[in-house]
Amino acid sequence: MTTRPTILVAEDEPLMRERLLELLAQSWPEAHVVLVAENGNDAWDGFLEHEPDAAFLDIRMPGLSGLDVAERIGTLAHVVFVTAYDQYAVDAFDAGAVDYLLKPVQPDRLDKAVARLRDKLGQRPAAAGADMGDLLRHLKAALPGVRQERIRWIKASVGRQVRLIDVDEVLFFQSDTRYTRIVLRDYEALVRTPLKDLISDLDPDRFWQIHRATVVNVSAVASAERLDAERMQVLIKGCSEKLPVSRTFVHLFRE
Repeated sequence: MTTRPTILVAEDEPLMRERLLELLAQSWPEAHVVLVAENGNDAWDGFLEHEPDAAFLDIRMPGLSGLDVAERIGTLAHVVFVTAYDQYAVDAFDAGAVDYLLKPVQPDRLDKAVARLRDKLGQRPAAAGADMGDLLRHLKAALPGVRQERIRWIKASVGRQVRLIDVDEVLFFQSDTRYTRIVLRDYEALVRTPLKDLISDLDPDRFWQIHRATVVNVSAVASAERLDAERMQVLIKGCSEKLPVSRTFVHLFRE
């Protein structure tokens, strides 16, 4: 039995989102939309949950931008950008060997994108190559509305106190039901901000997500241990906890 291809759609504009979903149903009826996200944070969190074959990402969304999400997806899925930008962006996407759809999405253009995706589904996505990574960073710096300012301080509850925490001192962040647990060398704190929302404010070069529920400060990582062919765990400096690495993020620790 042939497995149905799975799709994630992330678009914050309701009318654009409904149009894209309607056109996808016509152009690719055998595909299964596993998640529809209205912002980049939900898109990334949903990607980790569903691991779709392809993602249609609006470039400019609240929280993580489509470019941020694409960087995180890397070679895990095929990415199609949905953009309102002009020929400058189109030329860049052509050079990066990823597909794109200009708003408003036209049926014939979507048909071409779907045809390309059908051909590529059996191949390893190429979006995380060095050229593509450079391209995404360049576009985030150059295109309006997609630059992300990173936080330096977090207000968090510690007992009856509210402390101002320097993010550089954090060992790791971990989802804890309705809160995010912040672990430092000498104490722990809780914030009401969900981890999936906090991720968009952290520098991805300094804070690595290693599990859907865990983000570590790279400078605090002592080592990574392989448990078997697909599982690893991370040891943190000055901390006795061993943090599991999910299959999606094992590649971060490969030589």
